[in-house]
Amino acid sequence: MTRHPVVHRALFLAMSALALATAGLGARGAQAPAIDAAFAAFWNATSVPEAVAAAPAIVQSGVDFDAALARLRKGRPYDRNAPRGVQKLTRRMEATTYPFTVDVPASYDAARKYQVRVQLHGGVGRPDAVTRGDGSIGALAGAEQIYVLPQAWAAAPWWGPQQEVNVPAILDQVKRTWNVDENRVVLSGVSDGGTAAFYVAMRDTTPYASFLPLNGFIMVLRNRDLGLRGALFPHNLTNKPFFVVNGGEDPLYPAARVEPYLKQFKAGGLTMEYVPQPDAGHNTAWWPTVKDGLERFVSSHPREPHPARLTWQTDSTASRNRAHWVVVDRLAPGRPGEELPDLNNFVAGEEPNFGVRSNGMRVTTVLTGSNAQAFGLQPGDLVAAINGRQLPEALELTDFLGIYQAGEALHFEVERGPTRQTVDLKGTYQPTLMPKATPLFPSPRAAGRVDLVREGNTVRATTRGVGAFTLLLSPDVFDFSRPITVVADGRTVFDGRVQKSVETLVTWAAKDNDRTMLYGAALPIALTP
Repeated sequence: MTRHPVVHRALFLAMSALALATAGLGARGAQAPAIDAAFAAFWNATSVPEAVAAAPAIVQSGVDFDAALARLRKGRPYDRNAPRGVQKLTRRMEATTYPFTVDVPASYDAARKYQVRVQLHGGVGRPDAVTRGDGSIGALAGAEQIYVLPQAWAAAPWWGPQQEVNVPAILDQVKRTWNVDENRVVLSGVSDGGTAAFYVAMRDTTPYASFLPLNGFIMVLRNRDLGLRGALFPHNLTNKPFFVVNGGEDPLYPAARVEPYLKQFKAGGLTMEYVPQPDAGHNTAWWPTVKDGLERFVSSHPREPHPARLTWQTDSTASRNRAHWVVVDRLAPGRPGEELPDLNNFVAGEEPNFGVRSNGMRVTTVLTGSNAQAFGLQPGDLVAAINGRQLPEALELTDFLGIYQAGEALHFEVERGPTRQTVDLKGTYQPTLMPKATPLFPSPRAAGRVDLVREGNTVRATTRGVGAFTLLLSPDVFDFSRPITVVADGRTVFDGRVQKSVETLVTWAAKDNDRTMLYGAALPIALTP
């Protein structure tokens, strides 16, 4: 009998391959129930903390990245019998009940995605949390959409710490119950609610496509009696478009008083449609003539979940430190550099400019090419004396310099570094005349800012007062098969491949509850002093 070793070997290899394939199918089959169960628990979570707790089971299920990404993009199955009409609901937080209503179209179809308007009411000084009217959007109805109406009162105003948690949690709950178009969620408000729209835009821009302040005034937020926690940074407004309405005869916030600030914001880069109502008072009688224009504005400005340009400034790394795909992780003393454009600087007239910014007598910024840089001042320096005159730290350096004349010789005694070494700096005071910029809102403590521009796989960052930040990388805009480059303040700080991670994907999906804002990797960037 003639043997055919080549044939036998081929048969053996084919049978081995079949066995491996069968084993692979068996393994995948064994994984499928665990994957399905993990995602079912994830979708059934009723809050962000529950979703975060359910996320590790998805990682442990063995699902691969692309399969997990596809499921997250598809999202949860929505109940076809979800309630319609006005839903009067409550949230409980720290022994306080926060009522809210959700006004759902009678024609709601769970297979469609719906635009959402979060509507903030005025009159937050009222003593109790009482639902206004029947809880519906009422006379302020516009296009067919879901309306979310939270409640605020004297003990929990829109600009208080409770509402900074409550309003996002309400929106999260709505997104878990009804099929929401995540890129068409807008925040609107009337009177105090309109003022609050500015407030939210400066502190929590990520969930919203646009902001619609009606009869509000941003400068109300400067009132110290409001007891705001943390600083306000108007340049954060530039991340999103605004539709603004004010009345010419409004006794509280007349258009003539509001417009100078709006004009400067628009000139400084804020996308804004301003629709003044010359004969209107402090009411919304103008709504029938404005609503179609407002809805056209909303329709033409959907949210970009991964904007190619971002700017974010914060004085906290525990909260209010994220805008879409950038998270500020650590603040640090500012480095010398050109002053960044800033809507917080309200320009009126001219003043001598020495080229330094300070917090008391502590130098925070030194402008490149300025008189201050010629003296040798550095960020972090503490000016102890000028021309032998001892100076209290509480005094503002920039204010004190106003007593000197151009051409006068100055001798700075500066404490520098952790050992507070005394340094003598001498020179001639030669400030330049610059537009006089008065801060709209004071910054009582150190703050940091990151400006980002993304072009393909390259990210360019300009920072001030930031020691570290994290970039959240979405496979929708980054090509993970190619190197990613990050240039910060003119220096390449990262250049290489980044691996996609299921853990990162589901962790941020749990936090955001957003089918369009998914991240394959979190890239930490540390900046050297």
